[in-house]
Amino acid sequence: MAVIQYREALRQAMVEEMERDDRVFLMGEEVAEYNGAYKVSQGMLDQFGPRRIIDTPISENGFCGIGIGAAMVGLRPIVEFMTFSFSYVAFDQLVNNAANMRYMSGGQFSVPIVFRGNSGVGGSLGATHSHRPEAFYAHVPGLTVLMPSTPADAKGMLKAAIRSDDPIIFIEHENLLGDKGEVSDDRDFLVPIGKASIVRPGRDVTLITYSRMLKITLAAAEKLAEEGIDAEVIDLRSIRPLDIDTLVTSVSKTHRAVIIEEDWPYCGIGAGISDRIMQKAFDELDAPIRRVTAKDVPVPYSRVLEAAMLPDVGKVVAQVHDVLYR
Repeated sequence: MAVIQYREALRQAMVEEMERDDRVFLMGEEVAEYNGAYKVSQGMLDQFGPRRIIDTPISENGFCGIGIGAAMVGLRPIVEFMTFSFSYVAFDQLVNNAANMRYMSGGQFSVPIVFRGNSGVGGSLGATHSHRPEAFYAHVPGLTVLMPSTPADAKGMLKAAIRSDDPIIFIEHENLLGDKGEVSDDRDFLVPIGKASIVRPGRDVTLITYSRMLKITLAAAEKLAEEGIDAEVIDLRSIRPLDIDTLVTSVSKTHRAVIIEEDWPYCGIGAGISDRIMQKAFDELDAPIRRVTAKDVPVPYSRVLEAAMLPDVGKVVAQVHDVLYR
């Protein structure tokens, strides 16, 4: 075990998998000569050379198509988006081609590819660089959507994604890259796809979250503990597939749920989770499910307005008080 940054955990995962399997390669804007826009691929060009660490033009639709084609003929590409906001340029490749190729070919082709990069509200980046695209991609059968919150999960989940034979949307929050945590140095350390993590056990209310909002949610749980409220915090980690069994088990214990997400409320991940819990555990609920989301507006450039639109500890605590009728 070693304490390393989130970005270093991602790098370790890619390096270890490239050393393990020579079919794995990385491509994207500035991943090679510049060592990655966020220095995630630092040093990888020197180690693996330009045939496996490949700089691309600013053409997401083009290089995503190349990656999908490479995956179909037996390679295992990792395609990096400088920001997942730019993945919308390649929406047709991800949603029509990567997601559907196995199905439409009757199983003749698999698409073992990982699309990874940053998303989220990063701090005065404006509306076009601050998207949270998980709901878009989780809507699509054939795509797996992963969003790790910690360095350990970042490494273990990325290694599992690279080994998967299915197309993976692997979303890293920009504001987590510098976070530090203990990470296993076991080269076969994997975090299972589709399994949530109970980060903080509790008995009074279930707080469901993922990605950067885990930090806000844990801070809110500590605040609630000062009031004698024992909150259970669940980190989804995997958005699709969703670990509904863990959520239902928790709600059946606490009988209350609050969902915390950085995304917009309308048609968001929390809306889908709320529906699933209602279908599976309606009779266990003693209060309506509440959600804490971003405001339903484009992300402002102003830091003050940006902070005002996002979930915070106070907003989470207020919704917990609501479901506890306090």
